[in-house]
Formats: sequence, structure tokens, C-alpha cells
Amino acid sequence: MNIFRGFQHPGVAPGCALTIGNFDGVHRGHQAMLALLEAEARQRGVPSCVLTFEPHPRDYFAKQHQRADLAPARIGTLRDKLCELARCGVQQTVVLPFNERLARLSAQDFIDQVLVAGLGARYVLVGDDFRFGSQRAGDYRVLDAAGQARGFDVARMNSYEVHGQRVSSSAVRAALAAGDMDEAARLLGRPYAISGHVVHGRKLGRELGRRGDGSGGFATLNLRFAHWKSAASGIFAVLVHGLADAPLPGVANLGVRPSLDPGDVNGGRVLLETHCLDWPAHLGAQGGYGKIIRVELLHKLHDERKYDSLEALSAGIARDCAEARQWFAASHAETRRQTTRDRI
Repeated sequence: MNIFRGFQHPGVAPGCALTIGNFDGVHRGHQAMLALLEAEARQRGVPSCVLTFEPHPRDYFAKQHQRADLAPARIGTLRDKLCELARCGVQQTVVLPFNERLARLSAQDFIDQVLVAGLGARYVLVGDDFRFGSQRAGDYRVLDAAGQARGFDVARMNSYEVHGQRVSSSAVRAALAAGDMDEAARLLGRPYAISGHVVHGRKLGRELGRRGDGSGGFATLNLRFAHWKSAASGIFAVLVHGLADAPLPGVANLGVRPSLDPGDVNGGRVLLETHCLDWPAHLGAQGGYGKIIRVELLHKLHDERKYDSLEALSAGIARDCAEARQWFAASHAETRRQTTRDRI
């Protein structure tokens, strides 16, 4: 998939089948829309294209009005969104910076400057609640009229439902906020996951719980969640992909780490800290840094907790590891029972 920051690049396709949106989470509703987009792109002999925004428009307006509560919690990072769009077969994604200029652009100017002159849209697919332009003045009716005048087709896709429930980014955020990882996975069509490069932290975990012979400790793989407001938070049983041939079970903290002091090198940032229950010996103590990994958050153990001392923190992590091992054992046992029932 070709990725562009803005559309003023020579590599941007001269024509495309286009859809527009934030695509936070790339959930099953998004996936259905992208499948339709791919079919329409093939029929017209043009590449499929997603136009998305960074930051999220509501992030921009929350900052403008100094109202942090107006910003939505973020399901995924930009990296995760782009990876999922590529997995869905999208051929081109244009990430448009949402700034004052774009916020002030009228609906008609957005059509003329972005859709027609910038991207050469020949087909535009939008959701049933799509609004655009300054003051959100543009809607499907405005877009359809412009398409007839400017020579591009416009289509609207109704809400995607699973068992009568509308699948939306808001529904995914609600499931993650409640710690219902099974519901989040059902809406996403896959386990909820965060990916990225492993970065350095304070290296405190490897010292916690270390025994006199140098063994033990809780070395962690740290991923920065590149947004200040993550939809999920807490302690989770996880699977880590990208370190070994098979995914590795682990326990992870997603959040702001309330037990650490402000001197933390990642202080103030949302961080996903993952401890593999069985660290691969071939990686060594420094084996994870710089690697790209994907961490699936499968089951929430509890919310973040503040511990009064490093000894209490170490004991808390040990309890989390034991609880995660119990969850994995029970999950594997249930899988074996289900496999046996399916064979009968």
C-alpha cells in the first residue's frame, strides 16, 4: 500500500475510488466498506484510496476549545490503522493533516480542491452519517450533487450491524473502556492489538523481583501509544508476536504507570509495558529493543493500581503473572474441550 502525507506528491494516483473517514480501529463496519470500495475500484480500473486525517478532527477542536473531554479515546495508533488498511487490500492511503486551513475549508472547496483536483476521485463511498467541510455543512446530498456536476459517482453505505448492534468506533471504545476484550474482538473481527518499535524505558522491571543469583526480574517490552488518551487501560493477559516463531504469552500494563515517579523517561506518555512470562533465551537481555512487535490484549485482569513501594509493586506484578498464567491455562483447556466437541 502506498502511503502519502497530503496529496501533493508525484506518486499519488491520478484517479481513484475513494472513501473518507478516520477509520479508528478499522472495525468490521470499516472492513465491509473497504471490501465494497475494492470491488468498485476493480470495476473502474483505478486504485482504491482511503483519505484519513491526523490528528482526529475532534482532537483538533478539543485543543482549540481547551476541552480535553471533547477528544475521543483512541482505539489504535496511526501505525496500526495503516497496517489494517493494508491488510484489507487498500492500495493507497492519503493522511491529510487536520489543521486550521482544512477546518475552515468549505464543503464545496473540499470537493474541488481535495477530491477532484487533489485525488482525481471517480467514485466516492461514504457512511450514512458522513459530514464534511467547515461547520460540517456538507452531507451526502451535497456530495451527490457535486458528483453529478463534476463527473464522479457517489455512493452511501448504511450502518453495518452484527446481531442487531451497529458496529462503530464508539461501540469498540465502549467495549475497551469496560475491559470486555471478547466484545471488542467481536466488533473488530480480530483480537485488539497494539504494535510498534520496542523502546527503552527506565529498565526498572528487570531489577524488580531479581533474586540474589541474578535470575528473575520482570524485564519489559515497551511500546509508546502515540496518543494521550487510549481507549483501553489496565493490566492484561497478552500474546506477543514478532519475537519468536510462535506468539509468546505475557502480562502487560497499558496506561500511565501511576507507581512510577515523574522522572520516568516515558513519564506523561501512555505506554504499553509487556513482560513475557517465559522470556526467549536466544534474545538475551537486550534482544527486544528496536524490534517491531504486535501485542494482542486478550483478557483484562484489573485496572492500573498505584503501589506505595517498589517491593509492593514487585509483589503486584508477581500476582499479575500468576493470574495471567492461570487464565492462559484455563483458556487452553477450554480450547481443547471445544476441539473435542467439534470432533464428536
